[in-house]
Amino acid sequence: MSESREGPDWVCVNRQAPWQARDSQGEFVYDDHLWVLGGWFTPETPNPRDVWKSPDGKQWTCTVEVAPWEHSDLSASMVFRDRMWFMGGRKLPGAENSNKVWSSTDGAEWTLETDDPGWCPRVAASFAVFGDRMCILGGTESFYDHSDAMVKNDVWSSADGKQWERATANADWSKRAHAQTVVFDDKLWIMGGGLWHPEHVAANDVWCSEDGANWTQVTAAAPWPPRLWFSSVVYRDRMWVLGGWSKENGNFGDVWYSKDGAHWTELKSAVVWKNRHEHSAYVFNDKLWVAGGYAETLNSEVWTLEIPEGWLGEK
Repeated sequence: MSESREGPDWVCVNRQAPWQARDSQGEFVYDDHLWVLGGWFTPETPNPRDVWKSPDGKQWTCTVEVAPWEHSDLSASMVFRDRMWFMGGRKLPGAENSNKVWSSTDGAEWTLETDDPGWCPRVAASFAVFGDRMCILGGTESFYDHSDAMVKNDVWSSADGKQWERATANADWSKRAHAQTVVFDDKLWIMGGGLWHPEHVAANDVWCSEDGANWTQVTAAAPWPPRLWFSSVVYRDRMWVLGGWSKENGNFGDVWYSKDGAHWTELKSAVVWKNRHEHSAYVFNDKLWVAGGYAETLNSEVWTLEIPEGWLGEK
């Protein structure tokens, strides 16, 4: 059974940020700014290679219009050791994927750390920083072919972005792309995702690991419907799932939180962003943030939600 709770309203702080409307972009919080990197416009349009930052979601600055990386659709993006990192992903139009690893300290100058990390070129991998290492989990070698030969359930990690080690070639969770990974309660978590084409299989299982190699299934079916292309963050000592898409349901606009991965509560707000997938989600300035994504059309909206301290109860 699922629980629900009426929550505060979301606030739209920007109906149209200056970056072109997009989805599947990279995102993170770095140097007290929200960042947006690359993404997707249409299958036939070259993907954007611009980088934007904002101190408040309202004012945005473009640090570079054409970054040296070319594969910016469904790439892995994270902050590690005082640098921004961008790796993997797809080049558009077409299906060429990358395993190049790039880093930057300012969003303008980018350094190619390696083009041979050990893990194969892939798109739609999951990723996180865990145990003072960057981690890459699963994904697919082909955006258009989610067959068993293409989709992965391997786990890789690196302490410097150059040398990568494989924790496992076949994790206990099923092969998948478009899943989400967070770090919570000193564990690495992976949830949702699945296969997109030609067979559509969406998941809502939740797994955790203390080392990236050995995994425990926390639940085979969370109360939120199975989905791809969603977002997950950690906020107020809870894991959160926001939006996404499935073939059966189309775009989702729901918001869920959990303190253990097994029991989830749906947060219902009277004012909320329109159903969407492949948006950005952040935790910044003690608030939840959602930006961009595909909500029937691409958009560059920026929304925030503030949950008062203690409102969710004890940990």
